[in-house]
Amino acid sequence: MIPLTPKEGWHVLHLFYHIDHSQWSLFTEEEQRQSKTRLTELVQEIRATPDTQLLTFSVVSPKADLGFMLLTPDLHIANSFEKQLTLSLGPEILTPSYSYFSLTEPSEYTTTREQYITETLVAEKKLKPDTAEFITELEDFDKRMTHYRSYRVYPQLPDWPVVCFYPMSKRRSGEDNWYALGYEARRELMAGHARIGRTYSGRILQLITGSTGLDEHEWGVTLLARDTVDIKAIVYEMRFDEVSARYAEFGDFYIGLQLPLDQLFKRLCL
Repeated sequence: MIPLTPKEGWHVLHLFYHIDHSQWSLFTEEEQRQSKTRLTELVQEIRATPDTQLLTFSVVSPKADLGFMLLTPDLHIANSFEKQLTLSLGPEILTPSYSYFSLTEPSEYTTTREQYITETLVAEKKLKPDTAEFITELEDFDKRMTHYRSYRVYPQLPDWPVVCFYPMSKRRSGEDNWYALGYEARRELMAGHARIGRTYSGRILQLITGSTGLDEHEWGVTLLARDTVDIKAIVYEMRFDEVSARYAEFGDFYIGLQLPLDQLFKRLCL
């Protein structure tokens, strides 16, 4: 089958399931062991697939029991793995409770090379082109942007224990219509929003994926952390920023704990 890959970025699926423990209890010990082996082998197969990542986590609340976050370039592969994960423990064991489909993408508000030269190097720092300081500053910017773009479009997610996911859209009502604002106004607002996020560097890894036309909201937000306090703090602080206070609408929040499969099975009482 011809691969269905985007021009840039990866497809992302957030999958949440309830476990039917009454059906699970009808399995013999051998059938339960075979089911867990089947899921383990599938997870290994997925993680061995080129440019593919799979996070597995226990959901902290009765909203769901088991969660996966799948990132992979080919939509056919993503779709195939999603169907296999749903049936991995048996045809009636996992029931989907929520899912979200999106794409990794660069931010349209990221400072361009030309903007950095004009706004920062020339207007703010008063540097003259072709000077050593100007060239050094520009080279440093290019390196930072290369790293940042790679992180946004082709992220490598860490095994930090806390996973937070929520979908969001920009408001389109009355005076609070995000899409009625000009680009420069939106860019300035997003710059302030980003400054808050950078203060959590090293404590929060934030991945924003685009879903306009793909799912019910416009973006999916995944936060990875070592401490739930940092998740709570960054979301709370950003609520006071105008981008969130005036223009953001949020879906439900899901919190999960990344666990190795053997510990995950125990946590899920399987």
